[in-house]
Amino acid sequence: MELKREWPVRVIQLLAVPGLLLSFYMWLYHEDLLVAACGASGWDDCGAVSGPGAPYASVGPIPVAALGFVGYAGIFLLAWLKDFVPLVEEYLPELMVGVTGLALLFSVYLTALEVFVIHALCRYCIVSAIFVIVMFLMAVAYLRLQAGATDESWAATEAEVRAPLG
Repeated sequence: MELKREWPVRVIQLLAVPGLLLSFYMWLYHEDLLVAACGASGWDDCGAVSGPGAPYASVGPIPVAALGFVGYAGIFLLAWLKDFVPLVEEYLPELMVGVTGLALLFSVYLTALEVFVIHALCRYCIVSAIFVIVMFLMAVAYLRLQAGATDESWAATEAEVRAPLG
């Protein structure tokens, strides 16, 4: 029965892997070590959004893609540490909602910049935002499943306590 309550966190962990690869690719592109697979064509312009000279591609000296890489790595490690650190296991549903919620807010901010300020979209950034949306939805599902399991265990404990009385 444990797998029925754990599947959302495994989906999150699984999505973190292509997220890591995608953000690493974009980080290399930002550092001008790779050529992007998409060119400038109207709204689809990776260079204007996250290229080496893009004004919104960094937060201070840190490339946004590097922040994404660290974020995806943190999400993956959080899901992985659940199996080894009891404290993480106890608070993982809340931690996942918090971490993926922050990632979602950051992705919404970056997508808004793309649409309303830069007037160009990066297909890789959109794919990353979709990963984050799905991760957040899975984190909320995981929280709800874990809360339901807690409610069930409380109900079972209450039934055990009342049984001798009745």
